[in-house]
Amino acid sequence: MSEQQTRDAVRVCASDELVDGGAGVRVNAAEASGDAVVFFVRYDGKPFGYLNRCAHVPMELDWVEGQFFESSGLYLMCATHGAIYEPDSGKCVGGPCRGARLRAVDVEERDTPEGRAVFWLPDETLRSA
Repeated sequence: MSEQQTRDAVRVCASDELVDGGAGVRVNAAEASGDAVVFFVRYDGKPFGYLNRCAHVPMELDWVEGQFFESSGLYLMCATHGAIYEPDSGKCVGGPCRGARLRAVDVEERDTPEGRAVFWLPDETLRSA
């Protein structure tokens, strides 16, 4: 990790707050077109982060705030049109945007003095608000 990424990393949550197939954590963000939200979930033991915007229509995915997985906990699902995404790649595997992808954000887990935590590493086009 570069020195710049270390300085700009945003602490999202304690690692144990993200449970495989469970509720996600939303973080306010900003991009050139205005306000945005990024979200973080855990799947197969690893944290993943995405811009909270469906690849089909630019609407937020969550059913209720922080609920991104469909009932099986295996796929992310857009509440508006039912697009289904692989949580580890963001690829749409069902619904109106099949083959498109969610916009991924860099995420990592690391030890801190307070315990293990999940961090977002914003980039020049999508940053913390």
